[in-house]
Amino acid sequence: MMTRLLGLLSPARSGHRVAGQTVLITGAGQGIGHELAVLLHERGAQVVLVDIDGHAVAAIAHRLGDRALAVTADVTDREAMRQAVIRTVAHFGTLDVVVANAGVVPRPATLRIMDGADFDRVIDINLTGVFNTVRPALDQIVTARGHVVVISSCAAFAPGMAGAPYMISKAGVEQLGRALRVELAPFGATAGIAYFGIVDTDMTRATLDRDELGRDLDDLLPWPLNVRITATRAAEVIADGIERRAARTIAPLGWEPYALLRGLVNVLLDRALAADPRVHDLVRRAEQRRVRTE
Repeated sequence: MMTRLLGLLSPARSGHRVAGQTVLITGAGQGIGHELAVLLHERGAQVVLVDIDGHAVAAIAHRLGDRALAVTADVTDREAMRQAVIRTVAHFGTLDVVVANAGVVPRPATLRIMDGADFDRVIDINLTGVFNTVRPALDQIVTARGHVVVISSCAAFAPGMAGAPYMISKAGVEQLGRALRVELAPFGATAGIAYFGIVDTDMTRATLDRDELGRDLDDLLPWPLNVRITATRAAEVIADGIERRAARTIAPLGWEPYALLRGLVNVLLDRALAADPRVHDLVRRAEQRRVRTE
């Protein structure tokens, strides 16, 4: 029984390769998406770089040269994402892999005093944007017996104080990915979920390094959960997962025990955090700062 369980948790290894395949990546103008596009292009894939920043993806595609296409689109715009898929197929003739990577983080705030527009923005980009990216591509993925990757986060199963919209959105992405993998299986296509802890990107640095409350939140993470990886390393994990059609990938590996034991860990952790004076102070300061700025 244990052997069977470990087999289900381990990534599938089919020897799948990306050379000659077309991969569409959202959020490709910077960070993980940019690094992934460059890496997959080096491995012989045709890459479609999708981002709301058209200048950024155009510059990257120009630098890559052949087998790269830049598409300006906002993942919250359902029709724009449908057109991105249409343009991809018209240009390359196929779409084999989709990576729904675009995402944002909110400013630290509690749910009690959070602006509803801030909550909606995170959900619209991080969760609904994944649906908008994946849904119009699924007919092509089924035809190609291809692969979909959705970028969740270890935040999907971590406490969400002062940043709940992000955690909520990533938990939703996790469930979307799980459902999608089962739904694609009858057609020979696959889907995988990528979980990351802290990835050292401009977005992370703005949230955890240049913001006082963000630094305090970061300080609450014990080793090894506070270990950071580079965007390049995150891209390597995704690319290797695509190569073997992995059902799940996670990095850094220090998060793996937490991921596997989350049912027990979270019961204990939520209780501990609710009683922690440091967390109480952080929550109060988050609310006070937000009130002062309004």
